[in-house]
Amino acid sequence: MDLRNPQYAYMFGFLQADGHLAAGTGQKGRLTVEISARDVGILREFQRLTPYSSNITGRTRATNFSASHHSVSWNLCALEARTRLAELGLPYGRKSSVIKPPRGAFSRRDYLRGVIDADGSVGFTGNGLPFVSLTTASTAIGAYLCFYVRKLTGAERSMRRNARDGIYNLIYTKEAARELAAHLYYPGCLALDRKRDAAASLRSWSRPVGMRVAPDRRRWTESEDRMLLAWGDDVTAAAKRLGRTEKSCAIRLWRLRTGRTPPPSGI
Repeated sequence: MDLRNPQYAYMFGFLQADGHLAAGTGQKGRLTVEISARDVGILREFQRLTPYSSNITGRTRATNFSASHHSVSWNLCALEARTRLAELGLPYGRKSSVIKPPRGAFSRRDYLRGVIDADGSVGFTGNGLPFVSLTTASTAIGAYLCFYVRKLTGAERSMRRNARDGIYNLIYTKEAARELAAHLYYPGCLALDRKRDAAASLRSWSRPVGMRVAPDRRRWTESEDRMLLAWGDDVTAAAKRLGRTEKSCAIRLWRLRTGRTPPPSGI
């Protein structure tokens, strides 16, 4: 599994997000990937790419969303294969919060497409806006997606866990989503058919006449935080000096004082 190969990079990203390595007694163990039966084609591709004996099984069970959910599982037991996956960064047991991008050279957009195919969504919102999203418990995976998309499209995203379940929900919309989808889901790439089709449908979207273009968010710097704290409650003077609105300065000052934003170093 050379992650410089686009197909293996995609496969590894998918396995990190949706696979499970279980250790048994001695050297026994198993890799399992269970997904909806409609996506069985991608498991057959994984089976084709893997030079070890494996099998695909199916089952029907009740879930929170369906009384009879049909799923398929790809099962791989070979020790050599499991060892390689663990070396690349797929840990045994619970892994959702600890997975991270590979350390060595790897095909980046193919890896991220695998992660998004497993734990993300591509399509249109209820308001008809294109979007690409990722749900992850891993800070490293979320930060890497933000870094990658910022370099690709210029779109900035702040990472914040949901209070309810501690999960990051990262979403890109409009032009950023269209550009990201076209970049990740290029012609001939390995992907879930339904998400490849959804990505292709985003290409036809164009901003409606009259839709406002939101200006790029201006991030706060440590020097600005220091100046804001030095002025104290005089947000009017701070706003004029920093070239920001009074509301922006008041909110930032409140966040700094309440600890919701880390203070600048040395304070």
